[in-house]
Amino acid sequence: MTGRAKTFGQVGAIALVAVLLGLFVWKLAFGSGDGAAGKLAKGEHPVAPAFTLSRLDMPNGKLSLADLKGKPVVVNFWASWCVPCKGEAPALQKTFQQYRSQGLVVLGVDAQDFRGDAKRFAKRYGLTYPIVYDGSGSTLGKWGVTGFPETFFVDRSGKLVGERIQGGIDTERNKDAYAEGVRLALAQKE
Repeated sequence: MTGRAKTFGQVGAIALVAVLLGLFVWKLAFGSGDGAAGKLAKGEHPVAPAFTLSRLDMPNGKLSLADLKGKPVVVNFWASWCVPCKGEAPALQKTFQQYRSQGLVVLGVDAQDFRGDAKRFAKRYGLTYPIVYDGSGSTLGKWGVTGFPETFFVDRSGKLVGERIQGGIDTERNKDAYAEGVRLALAQKE
């Protein structure tokens, strides 16, 4: 290969990386308008996007969001490799224990992860709430998830309420929004 061809190839590779990086940054900056999260951010209360996924804790078990119809649900998207997910796991478990008698379901959606890693994570943190496995991340676009963790609140009518929480629910900046989301999900419709 001549020096000129080698230089041309290197410039082409750098240009391709720059274009891909630009697309990634654009998606991060403007991607929040996608899916249910975008509607929620505009003040709408869309119906929570449907899914049916395999249960992490039950071999051959499946769970769909429709199975939880009439129940308030905290939907938490996470992955075992996500550092903030480790910090918020005990708080999610506490929420489940505290409000389960009022019908609240905390539903973990493990996405873009390995099933074995997710099972070890759930065991390590003593998670007893239902967890579904979405290895390929097929649910993320419909919900508008752009990173992990992200948490949504579904009221008894199946609509999204409160605000989407990006980042751990246990952080100072998210604690109040999380408490309000749980309250709105639990509220009885009049």
